Amino acid sequence: MPVPDFRAIVFDAYGTLFDVHSVASLAEQLFPGRGEALSMLWRQKQLEYSWLRAMSRRYKPFRDITRDALIFSCERLAIALDETSLQRLMNQYSSLSAFPENLQTLRLLRQAGVPLGILSNGNREMIEVSVRSAGMTGLFDHILSSETVQTFKTQDPIYALAPEAFACRPEQILFVSSNGWDAIGARWYGFTSFWINRAGLPLDRLDAAPQHQGSLLSDILPLVLPASSQ
Repeated sequence: MPVPDFRAIVFDAYGTLFDVHSVASLAEQLFPGRGEALSMLWRQKQLEYSWLRAMSRRYKPFRDITRDALIFSCERLAIALDETSLQRLMNQYSSLSAFPENLQTLRLLRQAGVPLGILSNGNREMIEVSVRSAGMTGLFDHILSSETVQTFKTQDPIYALAPEAFACRPEQILFVSSNGWDAIGARWYGFTSFWINRAGLPLDRLDAAPQHQGSLLSDILPLVLPASSQ
């Protein structure tokens, strides 16, 4: 059985379950020699736009923010982006690849009866497409989207969706994110947070730290499952 302190495990989507840079291969195909740079800047601007809009209370759906960030990034990199290429890249973003260990990790948790959820800045439709394309259909009890509260992380209202959905206290939820700032934001809110530090990055200097850290999603398993279940 799961560790009783945790009533649920809730995952960030982009960068945690789904590899945001899996768009780089298509970007490279469309714009030879520029794919990696475009992918990196696109993600950076997507996050910046979400933070600015959350701080300024100027909500715009995450898919639209993602499109805006792509257009800016192409302009910044002097890449000629036509409508066909824009649509192909946006469609690719809706079906991002999952990290290799993720599906098996989620299945083990599900088989053990651990309630699971996704809590994401993404539009619900975007998340559901990625879940289906990754073979994760049926693994999550709740898919919680920024659309419901019309703001983005690290604002409290979006984090509050999880304890409301699972009817428990924030600290009874293990919140898992590969984004260090998100794992810290979750800690600020009151979750027990786990940072999947895939890139071996230093901790952001924000006067707080996630309670747990690993390098793969599967690193959460010893925390919540007995050894015989892993």
